[in-house]
Amino acid sequence: IMNKHAKRAWDMYLKMDTSGESFSILQLIAINDCYKVGAFYYAAKAFDVLERLDNSVEYWEGKKGACIGVFQQVFANQEPADALFDVIKMLEGSGQLHAAERPNVASQAENIVRVMRNWIKDSNLKRK
Repeated sequence: IMNKHAKRAWDMYLKMDTSGESFSILQLIAINDCYKVGAFYYAAKAFDVLERLDNSVEYWEGKKGACIGVFQQVFANQEPADALFDVIKMLEGSGQLHAAERPNVASQAENIVRVMRNWIKDSNLKRK
């Protein structure tokens, strides 16, 4: 990850069996390395899985920050448009996951998605 190969680390995680070690790898991808190097797309993916495994507010906060980082990178043409469409799905999933227990989290997710969708519409961004 520190050598700009976040996708390789993600692919390595996907090939692992579910275990304590795979959970630790997810945390390493999400919390430590990907954030440090600005690989927000893979951090968002890792936080998305962590949030579904352990419904912790900490994982939602990390996921929210990573998704906003992806938005900024798409805006700056540093990430492909498809990454933004992917994080919108992740955020919508968080909204559904937290709707009953944490309506404030669901509301935050909805607001972020609304801003992203408005920007997509205004900039005529299309999925490739």
